[in-house]
Amino acid sequence: MNHDLKIWPEFFDAVASGAKPFDLRKNDRNYHVGDTLLLREWDPNTKEYTGRQMRRLVTYVLQGVGVGGIPPLKGLHHGHVILGLMVWP
Repeated sequence: MNHDLKIWPEFFDAVASGAKPFDLRKNDRNYHVGDTLLLREWDPNTKEYTGRQMRRLVTYVLQGVGVGGIPPLKGLHHGHVILGLMVWP
């Protein structure tokens, strides 16, 4: 599945450079490995897209479990995910 998503400038640069090969998201889209993301830079001050964008492939989905989960995952709330990302043409 393809997802068209906003991403703020400070995160855009980190993902684009490869320094941040992951993204934390609310799982309101039921993300899966193999999904593609169109990340479009969004300026929260002007409330407009900047025109910069990139594509990433979801290579891993870490589901939040919240309270009651195993200790390493307790900090990631239920309904949120950490997505592993890879450059996609």
